[in-house]
Amino acid sequence: MARRLFFVPKVRNGKADLEGEDARHLRRVLRAQPGQKYELSDNEQLYLAEIDTIGKDVVSFHIIETLQPAQPPLRLTLLTALIKFDRLEWILEKATELGVETIIPFESARSEAGLERAAVKRLERWRRIVLESSQQCRRVTMPEISEPTGFEEALNVEATHRFFLDEHSDTPPILSALPATRTAGDTVALLLGPEGGWIDYERSAAAAAGWKPVSLGPQILRAETAAIAALAILSAAWQS
Repeated sequence: MARRLFFVPKVRNGKADLEGEDARHLRRVLRAQPGQKYELSDNEQLYLAEIDTIGKDVVSFHIIETLQPAQPPLRLTLLTALIKFDRLEWILEKATELGVETIIPFESARSEAGLERAAVKRLERWRRIVLESSQQCRRVTMPEISEPTGFEEALNVEATHRFFLDEHSDTPPILSALPATRTAGDTVALLLGPEGGWIDYERSAAAAAGWKPVSLGPQILRAETAAIAALAILSAAWQS
């Protein structure tokens, strides 16, 4: 069985402390004991560590060795229009599992009024979601979630390949748009629209900015379904 992974704020002089809710989870749920080994990440490197002491709200470790984590097949950025927060948070969790490196929420023409202001207040919660998801799927680095931005600013994000998800029936399928040559150094950006779809201006602006429109088939998918399906396709394509 794979060891559990936890994120710690820092590793210093071969020591690290796990605090707060994660420490309480180790003590109460996992019944951790001194001498047990876990993997730790400081969001940069992966370590094998052993528990020294267990307190009420802190578990102290000493580092045994630095480990070599598996490298992701590509660097993925997800730009997602602001949608209802329960569905957006589901996207955050699953995008983390699928290896997304950066998540950029943005306000589109059909995003519900007030979501951008409300989103700023949710950033701490969203970062906790990606932390917990990163620990569950054993990622060494967590996705970075930026503050919400505007549609035009989202279009300026740079990447080796940039795909614009569009539900129009004449949009080519995503598989036909993938480059023939793919390397681990590639950066790929995926632009996901709101629940009500894109307006014509947004389609035109994305095309003018060099984004490649792609489709996931004839059915109209929910935003969260489209996000996970497209991310899974991209991740698998760069591993093949």
